Amino acid sequence: MNGALLSILIFLPILASAIVAFSPLSQKLTKYITLLVAGVQLLIAMGLYLNFSQTAGEYGMTSFSYVEKVKWFEFSLANYGKISADYFVGIDGLGLSMVLLSVLVMVIATISSWNITDRYKGYFALFLLLNGAIIGCFVALDFLLFYLFFEFMLLPMYFLIGLWGGPRREYASIKFFLYTLFGSILILIVLIALNISTIDPVKTAIEVDLIETADQYSEKVETQVHKMLNFGKISSTMHVHTFNLIYMTDPANLIPGSILDTEGTRMLLGLPLRLVAFLLIFIGFAIKIPVVPFHTWLPDAHVEAPTPISVILAGVLLKVGAYGLIRAGIFIFPDGLIHFSWWLGLLGVISIIYGAMNALASNDLKKLIAYSSVSHMGFVLLGISALSSEGFGGAIYQMVSHGVIAAGLFLIAGVLSDRTHDRLIENYSGLAQKMPKYTVMVVIFFFASMGLPGFSGFIAEIFVLIGSFISPLLPGWMMIVASIVLVLSAAYYLWTIQRMFYGPFYYRLSDDRTIFTDLTKREHLMFWPLVVIALLLGIFPHFLFDLINESVSQGIDLLSAQGLVNLKSIIK
Repeated sequence: MNGALLSILIFLPILASAIVAFSPLSQKLTKYITLLVAGVQLLIAMGLYLNFSQTAGEYGMTSFSYVEKVKWFEFSLANYGKISADYFVGIDGLGLSMVLLSVLVMVIATISSWNITDRYKGYFALFLLLNGAIIGCFVALDFLLFYLFFEFMLLPMYFLIGLWGGPRREYASIKFFLYTLFGSILILIVLIALNISTIDPVKTAIEVDLIETADQYSEKVETQVHKMLNFGKISSTMHVHTFNLIYMTDPANLIPGSILDTEGTRMLLGLPLRLVAFLLIFIGFAIKIPVVPFHTWLPDAHVEAPTPISVILAGVLLKVGAYGLIRAGIFIFPDGLIHFSWWLGLLGVISIIYGAMNALASNDLKKLIAYSSVSHMGFVLLGISALSSEGFGGAIYQMVSHGVIAAGLFLIAGVLSDRTHDRLIENYSGLAQKMPKYTVMVVIFFFASMGLPGFSGFIAEIFVLIGSFISPLLPGWMMIVASIVLVLSAAYYLWTIQRMFYGPFYYRLSDDRTIFTDLTKREHLMFWPLVVIALLLGIFPHFLFDLINESVSQGIDLLSAQGLVNLKSIIK
């Protein structure tokens, strides 16, 4: 049953989507079904967290819990050998932290969707499909399965923006689709190259008659398979190629002389093909994060998307890009990270500066928050590129922290937009007089986003900065610049508070129909869970670090074990 829990998390919303789409349900019942699904997912995820074990397992570089592995397909291709794929899901601390974030944001986004009345069946059906695809990305341990879920997210998001968005929704949705599709094509190229280059040692051992069943597989058999592979004693017709992400992290499973062999014998544009593959997969996921200069789709998508979809986009979808970069990029191509770490760190710093400067210049509240996301996700890339335990842990912490805080920020923009249909900062003044509870919520989330001590953002950013400062691969000025740019974050948030909430009350577009009501009970229900979690992770960071530390430590051990560089000695 434990193994089936992850499948329930994935397919429960997909099944509910079919029910919503094809059953004659009322608007009220459709909303409650969507909320029930999100609530059940949250309960399951909390159960996974409370019973999570990180003891060493049989699945490679780190221990994976709640594993479910079922043969998907396997077929022969003449002299090429066999291609094999499995329905393979499981979670470590990194995956579980992303699942917890996702189910929380989905509950909040569902409550935020309560006012959706236009074509409600289509909206909630697509909403549920998106829910299932997101969870699938975070638990898939087969690269092909991950890729299918990653691609599947495109369609619901495209229609949710294009049909329920703002005046320029068609432009924003097409731009989002094209950018992400381009990145997906780059990832697909690397996926194919990895499959060509990697064997499944268990199925290959069966193929060469070392064992009869997978249950007989052992370390001794594994060593024998790798020796036979290395000395060319396994013919190509007996190779069983795999999409298994865990097997792809072990260089011993790479076929000697293959496209992505670690020997680097094959070159393209003066670089070994492994480094080219890393660049392709980095760009593919950098578009999703997004990293400057691959970010331009994000502000348009956020501005035009309905509030609940902006909440999901900022809270979860950007994290899929960072998660994919770690799981399918860094762990498989650590040599690429080491080789390009300086450039990745530079792109992280540029994203931090560029996002902050654009946020400072923005007059649209939603666009300001969108550019702040670009800036804060730059810390994720900076932490990853530091290649230190502190930086890596801080990057994952920032992923979770930003997901919680960004969700609250876009809810803030949505609450005001629902009342006035206007997001221009210059059109408001003195809102604190009319909406005091709303003002308190704005101050809380603005301060949380700028990294005030006591909130999760402070913990995340301080660890990223420490990690980048002690990094053996990044110059110290990157940390200094990133630290100074934090002042800009305070500047654009405090200036927005001063303009919109201080002074005499004023609204430029006011008429008799404009009513500035304060937060409703439903809106309080959206905000307070996010506030509590941002404070909880800011005051008690061990709740998250205890979950991800094993993944961080074993990820660093993996890089060292591959023999590409002795990272342990460098970090110490």
